[in-house]
Amino acid sequence: MDTAWMELAAGRGALGIGLVVAGVVVVGLLLGAFVLGFRNKRRELPTPRPEEQPRMPAGGPVRETRERREPDEMPRSEERLTPHELKTNGRQSDRTSASQERPRWNEGGSGGFGSGGPGAR
Repeated sequence: MDTAWMELAAGRGALGIGLVVAGVVVVGLLLGAFVLGFRNKRRELPTPRPEEQPRMPAGGPVRETRERREPDEMPRSEERLTPHELKTNGRQSDRTSASQERPRWNEGGSGGFGSGGPGAR
């Protein structure tokens, strides 16, 4: 009967030692991560002083400008073009439109396709 208890106690002892070793490894990893983070933080540039902060322009805040631009035409080609082959890469052209009037919907139309209304003209 004594040997059975001894074997059981030895198994629990090994489990306990394994848990302690695993705990020490986890604590060591956490300390190592803390030390590495502290070193990286010391290498970063310091935060800017108040006199180094951005200032508002002398003329006041910059306002939004609205203007209509001429669309760039798609180049005619027999082959399919990929986005990087296009001239403007998705931007509007640099040409300002002759008419700066905003496009409006037709009178009597809802502006939506398939809205169920009688439509304009």
